[in-house]
Amino acid sequence: MLESYLTGLIVCGGIIVAIGAQNAYLLSQAIRREHHWWSAGLCIVADITLFTLGMFGISAALMAMPEALEILRWLGVAFLGWLAIQSFVRASRGRAVLEAGEVTKRSLKAVVFTTLAVTLLNPQVYLDTLLLIPAIGAQQEDATTFVAGASSASILWFGLLAWGGSALASILSRPLAWRIIDGVIGIMMAAIALHLTFSGL
Repeated sequence: MLESYLTGLIVCGGIIVAIGAQNAYLLSQAIRREHHWWSAGLCIVADITLFTLGMFGISAALMAMPEALEILRWLGVAFLGWLAIQSFVRASRGRAVLEAGEVTKRSLKAVVFTTLAVTLLNPQVYLDTLLLIPAIGAQQEDATTFVAGASSASILWFGLLAWGGSALASILSRPLAWRIIDGVIGIMMAAIALHLTFSGL
C-alpha cells in the first residue's frame, strides 16, 4: 500500500507540475493575492475529480470520442492565445502601482470562471488525468491508495503555489518584476497554444 501511495505522490506529482498553463495562472493570482486560495482549491478539486474518474473507466469513453478532444484542442488554443495576448499587453504597459495589494482586483466570479477555463479547456489536462495517470494506477497493487497519493500531490503542489506566490508578493510586486512575470506567463501560454496548434495532442 505504501508503495502505491508513494507512486501516486511522486509520479503524479511530476505530471501535475508539468501542466504549465494551470500553474502559471495560479501563481499569477497568488502574487496578486486575488482570490488565489479559491483558484488553488478549484485546481485541486478538478484534478482529483478527473483522475479519480479516469481510474473508474472514463478514459475508455474519452478514447471512444476523439472528436471531443479535437474540439477541446481548438478551444484551448483560442483561450490560451487570448490569455497570452493579455499577458503581453500587461508586460508592455507595465503596472500602474507598486504593491500587489493595490492592484484593482477582479471579482471572485471572474477568477473562478478563468480558473475553470484554464483547467478544463486545456486538452493536456485530460490526457494526463484521464489517460496517463489511470494507466499508471492500473499497474499498482492498491488503486485507492494510489489515488490518495495522487490527491496528496495535487493538494501539496497547488497549496504551495498559492502560499508561495502570496508570500513573495511584496517582493514581486515591483514594476519590473510584474513585467517579467507577465512576459513569462505570456510566453508559456503562447507556447502551449502553438504546440496544440502544430503538434496536436
